[in-house]
Amino acid sequence: MIKPPLHPLTLDGRDASNLRGDPITGDRYTSRDFMQREWDHMWTRIWHVAGRTAELEEPGDYVVHDFMKESVICVRQDDGSIRAFYNACGHRGQRLAWNAASVTEGFQCPYHGWLWGKDGVLRAAQDPEDFPQGNPCGKLKLKELRCDVWGGMVWYTMDPDAPALADYLAPIPEIYAHYPMDTAVRVFWMKINLNTNWKFATDNFSESYHTRTAHPQVPPWIDQDVDTARHEMYPGGHGRTVQPMRPSLSDRLPEGVPHPFDSILRQWDIDPGSFPDYETKAMQGWLDLKAAKRRLWQERGYVHYEHMDDEEITDSPHTVIFPNVTISFLPDNLIFFRTEPHPEDPDKCTFDLWCMAFPVKGQRVVESIMAGPQPLREAELEVRDFDNGRGVPEIDGQIVFQDMMLAEGQQRGMYSRGYSDAYLSAQETRVRFFHEVLNDYLEGRR
Repeated sequence: MIKPPLHPLTLDGRDASNLRGDPITGDRYTSRDFMQREWDHMWTRIWHVAGRTAELEEPGDYVVHDFMKESVICVRQDDGSIRAFYNACGHRGQRLAWNAASVTEGFQCPYHGWLWGKDGVLRAAQDPEDFPQGNPCGKLKLKELRCDVWGGMVWYTMDPDAPALADYLAPIPEIYAHYPMDTAVRVFWMKINLNTNWKFATDNFSESYHTRTAHPQVPPWIDQDVDTARHEMYPGGHGRTVQPMRPSLSDRLPEGVPHPFDSILRQWDIDPGSFPDYETKAMQGWLDLKAAKRRLWQERGYVHYEHMDDEEITDSPHTVIFPNVTISFLPDNLIFFRTEPHPEDPDKCTFDLWCMAFPVKGQRVVESIMAGPQPLREAELEVRDFDNGRGVPEIDGQIVFQDMMLAEGQQRGMYSRGYSDAYLSAQETRVRFFHEVLNDYLEGRR
């Protein structure tokens, strides 16, 4: 299958002429006033990920998503749909739920015992006839939010006038239609408290210019040479970098060091020693790998390859969904990253790491890329403080760990009088694009 042409909405992610040139100043990361503007004009208008559809298998199953000082419940209904409600009792505001679980009758307020059905309607209240304004049962309802599903994830928005989820995400759902995202198993699940502003991650994942310095283990298996990667951005603020999963021709391992690409070739019955030189192994081996996967996927149980094109079965489209979600779409894995702001402190955020794998017949342990080998089963949530790496020994040395090691230093630099604006290379164009779309929200243009 030949890779289709670029989507019509695609903008060149290396072309700075697509930008206004808005400065990326330090106060964007450090100011409480700026943080409040983000809440007022952006966070309350976008679509948020509440959880995964796999967590809501039966009627009454629900997830709770806390965002800054707000909280939302998303619950599976008897008819199979999912509805979202603010996590506050309509009596006197008491929080109804704290963690994902399942209910039969509905949500009972721990303060005065009011029972709200899965559909949000008040079913029971103590002394219902003691209300001068009339019996509230069957009349009052929890405040509902718009809710939708894409990619095996449950999304909601606080804005009743926001565009539909499909329009908000466009063209991401269309681009990734070949990936059966709802079949992926979350094999590693961690929420990490970081001492940095939430925007650090979106900046970081919008470019790979830092890779050679921060992630020297990457070029041997993902070609991130400056003229190799394809950079795309889309009007809604989303963007991606598409890179071949083959060795860089520029960054080479020392002679005698086992090459990770060799093991990938052998996995698909390709002899790494059959190529006359390194360049041929990298380039022709990559093409041979596509052909081998296309030939052998069915008998080996890689059923998720069925509709993937030649780029998707071997390459790495690293995708940022505005403003704070990043998904790496690897041939056998999905990696979900998300940062969310601290409720009050612009110097802090949480970092979500979900490592997901597509099931393959016979596999019991999978390589999760960002968290090493993991059993192929749904993981339990771990919440940790990063603590300069000491709090997350499970991911020590992984790519995402290296990124987080840089986060606090980046945040401190934003306070410096020595920093006034970013001086960007062409391959970092999407960094400024992200900030310009954010400005559009804050200044009422979106």
